[in-house]
Amino acid sequence: MVVSGQALIAVVLSLLVSYAAAHGIAKGAKTVTFDGRSLIVNGRRELLFSGSIHYPRSTPEMWPDIIQKAKHGGLNLIQTYVFWNIHEPVEGQVDLYLNFAVNFEGNYDLVKFIKLIGDYGLYVTLRIGPFIEAEWNHGGFPYWLREVPDIIFRSYNEPFKYHMEKYSRMIIEMMKEEKLFAPQGGPIILAQIENEYNSIQLAYRELGVQYVQWAGKMAVGLGAGVPWIMCKQKDAPDPVINTCNGRHCGDTFTGPNRPNKPSLWTENWTAQYRVFGDPPSQRAAEDLAFSVARFISKNGTLANYYMYHGGTNFGRTSSSFVTTRYYDEAPLDEYGLQREPKWGHLKDLHSALRLCKKALFTGSPGVEKLGKDKEVRFYEKPGTHICAAFLTNNHSREAATLTFRGEEYFLPPHSISILPDCKTVVYNTQRVVAQHNARNFVKSKIANKNLKWEMSQEPIPVMTDMKILTKAPMELYSFLKDRSDYAWFVTSIELSNYDLPMKKDIIPVLQVSNLGHAMLAFVNGNFIGSAHGSNVEKNFVFRKPVKFKAGTNYIALLCMTVGLPNSGAYMEHRYAGLHSVSILGLNTGTLDITNNGWGQQVGVNGEKVKAYTQGGSHRVQWTAAKGKGPAVTWYKTYFDMPEGNDPVILRMTSMAKGMAWVNGKNIGRYWLSYLSPLEKPTQSEYHVPRAWLKPSDNLLVIFEETGGNPEEIEIELVNRDTICSIVTEYHPPHVKSWQRHDSKIRAVVDEVKPKGHLKCPNYKVIVKVDFASFGNPLGACGDFEMGNCTAPNSKKVVEQHCMGKTTCEIPMEAGIFDGNSGACSDITKTLAVQVRCGRKA
Repeated sequence: MVVSGQALIAVVLSLLVSYAAAHGIAKGAKTVTFDGRSLIVNGRRELLFSGSIHYPRSTPEMWPDIIQKAKHGGLNLIQTYVFWNIHEPVEGQVDLYLNFAVNFEGNYDLVKFIKLIGDYGLYVTLRIGPFIEAEWNHGGFPYWLREVPDIIFRSYNEPFKYHMEKYSRMIIEMMKEEKLFAPQGGPIILAQIENEYNSIQLAYRELGVQYVQWAGKMAVGLGAGVPWIMCKQKDAPDPVINTCNGRHCGDTFTGPNRPNKPSLWTENWTAQYRVFGDPPSQRAAEDLAFSVARFISKNGTLANYYMYHGGTNFGRTSSSFVTTRYYDEAPLDEYGLQREPKWGHLKDLHSALRLCKKALFTGSPGVEKLGKDKEVRFYEKPGTHICAAFLTNNHSREAATLTFRGEEYFLPPHSISILPDCKTVVYNTQRVVAQHNARNFVKSKIANKNLKWEMSQEPIPVMTDMKILTKAPMELYSFLKDRSDYAWFVTSIELSNYDLPMKKDIIPVLQVSNLGHAMLAFVNGNFIGSAHGSNVEKNFVFRKPVKFKAGTNYIALLCMTVGLPNSGAYMEHRYAGLHSVSILGLNTGTLDITNNGWGQQVGVNGEKVKAYTQGGSHRVQWTAAKGKGPAVTWYKTYFDMPEGNDPVILRMTSMAKGMAWVNGKNIGRYWLSYLSPLEKPTQSEYHVPRAWLKPSDNLLVIFEETGGNPEEIEIELVNRDTICSIVTEYHPPHVKSWQRHDSKIRAVVDEVKPKGHLKCPNYKVIVKVDFASFGNPLGACGDFEMGNCTAPNSKKVVEQHCMGKTTCEIPMEAGIFDGNSGACSDITKTLAVQVRCGRKA
């Protein structure tokens, strides 16, 4: 009997499928192992470029676009935390054996998020915590954990270990049930337990050492089937891999604690998260690129950007004083739009490093020191063309010329040139070839039409309204239990004419010592002032003159948290709220009323009746709002969905501090009255996801704490339709000009020269050239100026190459700009172009 080749293959495949089914091997199953060089997925070494994207900080409708942009930006791995307090806000609400659906819906749908990442062909790092920090409320811990008897967070403490293991097991079992680990055919290739514990470990002494060992062994024992990591944990127990967090792990990471573990970077901070009161924060794309190239050149094989998309801290999810906007300066901004040049420059970096992949994994490493701050690191396989080199100038201010294998290479300050064949520069970290862009906020024509604002003032309570009575005010965290930001503390005091000052120029002062975070004060129903702490110093002292009356005086203090703490040792022992209350300047001297007897109430009335919902809004009385209103006032209006598909924001500059809801969903805390040292609000625009909107009659409700004018709130659209290119004669050509063929780097374009590159977002086309100069222009995208030398036909050349196109390239050639005139011949030419994108007419 003769069997054909095709028939034999079919039989073998059938037997393999039968074997896999019989032995429970999932379709697409992948083994994940590691050695001292890299992670190994299905026997193949992986060079991993990763980005942190947190599912609760955007909506499911935004996820596909964000993940697709991450993939297009060169990522092959997405990292996310798991947020315990959103999934189990009430103890026992999530049960391992009964129901996974509770609190895993909408933008809390962890399973959907991970499956979607897998659908796009990307891997996942799952950081289960349970402590995550992440500038997230309580560091991810549910509030109820704080009230477990005898608990000490993140220590070798039996109550904490019990709840940590129970939660960890629940998450891992959920992932197994959904077949999301790589050995099951899913995208999860790494898991993380704990988070930056080394920074507080000494506070727990021996219990900290024991806790780390226990946590690592407990995690491995959960049977996920993928490697486990601990970030910033030098004593991570085997086989857990210790990893680096920071801005320059290529120079600060001391390395894995065992030679059989790879060098992994779990957090490369793309900017700095911001707290209310902060000035703007930035991190240059050039510095980010340098740090990654440096790490990869020194044996690193996984670099994760924290954050790649920061998103929005909706509702009350941010930690103490952290803004509602999160890591807006990441490669994808708060709304998921590409921030250029950061997104594009990193994409080009990933392309350049992938050209080096074969040399990195098969070559032998070498180093040539060429002087202080100058070196060449290379990987070469002897007897072959396989070679890659990283030329480094680590001086922060001075350029350098390096000689490597007989050739000279110019390097700008603080830069690395990447040579995938040890000869050709395809990328320099300081030379940005990618386009730039500027963000625009445009007032919506539709949404702002005929807005009719109404107001309802929150009642100021008195003692008779209070059901909870104590001698002294209760501690704020334990009283609120994270159910609200607000708590009323009310007392009354009898004063006689004899107690009150006789002289008109002497007025008593109400003094309140407060452990944080903020407070409003009312006396006899009148607002007398507010005060607050800061992220650095939570406590503050409130002092305001008050005209008390003879008889009964009612003092009402609205105390507030602005998120729970998210870091540090012994978090379970943090406190906030009233410390002491006294009246100064009475004829009888200072009167301490701390133990005067206080009534207390969690939340404000509008929260209780849900005035921010369609149904609840009918439970309060509304009147027409005109101009600036009083303190503790609710406002509402209705608006139609803005035109187009661009992201939507509220510009809140006419308001002071409070919260906002759209169609019953809390878009987060706003705080415009807390100014930065630059005398500007830290955040003025607040994201309203389009998925939360209806075509018409969208209910917008504002709770304003200290007084604002809702009539000046604007509903705006966000775009990045202003795009720019800035290149010089010394810029390398775009990295896409080269590809690897048969172990050699070859050009895939006719002319390997620097060019200006432009591409409009969302299939729009270039409709206008706002600026063009071939010479020595000044400024940045969105704010260019002419220098003292420019080719007069610059704008015309750009228009010829780009108008009406979605993408265009502008040659960096003097001939097409100034002919043979020799204009500006004594300077290095720069081409700066700014264009506007739009829809075809």
